[in-house]
Amino acid sequence: MKWSLVFFFNSILLGVGLAMDAFSVSLANGLHEPDMKTRRMCKIAGVFSFFQALMPIVGWICVHSIVQWFHAFEKFIPWIALALLLFIGGHMLMEGLKYENDENEKNEQMHVGFAVLMVQGVATSIDALSVGFTIAEYGLLMALVCSLIIAAVTFVICMAGLIIGKKFGTKLSDKASILGGVILIIIGLEIFITGVWG
Repeated sequence: MKWSLVFFFNSILLGVGLAMDAFSVSLANGLHEPDMKTRRMCKIAGVFSFFQALMPIVGWICVHSIVQWFHAFEKFIPWIALALLLFIGGHMLMEGLKYENDENEKNEQMHVGFAVLMVQGVATSIDALSVGFTIAEYGLLMALVCSLIIAAVTFVICMAGLIIGKKFGTKLSDKASILGGVILIIIGLEIFITGVWG
């Protein structure tokens, strides 16, 4: 592959495709935390962008070095994503049901913590490891540029998800955590079903 408009266009499309899970989780996070500040939104979108950029590079490295081990690991990707998103989504769902009637306790629980955010970042980007195979023909510089484009696209899409989630989260604040948890569980099931039977 040579540097061309096609390369940049393909990288943008790849970014859009990969960012859909992160968009949905951002939507859930916005629903879960409707009073989120802009700085925090940038931090959350940045975490998703980081992992979406990291995973294709890790996949590219696997193709160029430890490909036989990656093939053995690849079949576990849908299972890992399912487990992580079921755990986080189930936690949010239970939290929403538990604190539905206790406004003070619910407001304390609305903050998506750092550990949860890291798990979300990994869970929504783990399928991007496979992108390393699709960009295997790229040199290292092109693979890095492609990953940075994916990160930029993910950042913009996640910010949109957070903004939309916040808007509806304010209107649905009493059910937002429950809805966010259900969304995460559905995403986990979708990744699993697509990965195993897709």
